[in-house]
Amino acid sequence: MTLSPPRPGAQTLPGRAAPSWALIAAGYLCIVAGGLVAAVTGPLDLVHGSWAAAYLVLVGGIGQLALGWVPGVLARPTDGRSAWAVLLAWNLGNAAVIAGTLTDRTLGVDVGSALLVLALLLALVALSGWRSEVRAQDRWRRLLGWGYLGLLVLLVVSIPVGIVLAHLR
Repeated sequence: MTLSPPRPGAQTLPGRAAPSWALIAAGYLCIVAGGLVAAVTGPLDLVHGSWAAAYLVLVGGIGQLALGWVPGVLARPTDGRSAWAVLLAWNLGNAAVIAGTLTDRTLGVDVGSALLVLALLLALVALSGWRSEVRAQDRWRRLLGWGYLGLLVLLVVSIPVGIVLAHLR
C-alpha cells in the first residue's frame, strides 16, 4: 500500500480541505512568531517590534485562523483552489506588509495590502449563501457566521487605514 499526498481540495478530516488546515497551522505559527517578536523587542530595542508582534498575532494569526476554521464550521468549506489562493495571498500579503514597514518601503505595504484585499474578497465570495445553509435554530453557527462576516469587513476596512498610515510616517 502506497501513501500519496492528498489531491488539491481533498478532505483531510470531515468538513475541511487540506488548505484549510494549512491556513489554521500558519495562523498558529504567526501567533507564536508574534510572541517571539514581542519577547525580543525590548532587549533588542527593535523600533517596529511591538507593531510587528501585534500585527503577526492579530492579522497574520487570528485573521488566518478565522479564514481556515470558520468556513468549515458554517458547512461552507472553501473549495480547494480558492482556499489555496487565500492561503497564498494572505501569507504573501502579510510578508510584504511587514517587510515594507520594517524597511520603510511603502510599495511593499501597497502590494501586500492588495494581496490581503484579494484574499479577503475570495473569502467573502466563498461565504456567500451561508445563511440559507445554516438552520434558523442553530443560533451559535448563525452568530459565528455574522461574527466572521464582521471580521472580514473590519479587515477590508482597516487595510486602507494601514496604507494611509504607512504613507504618512
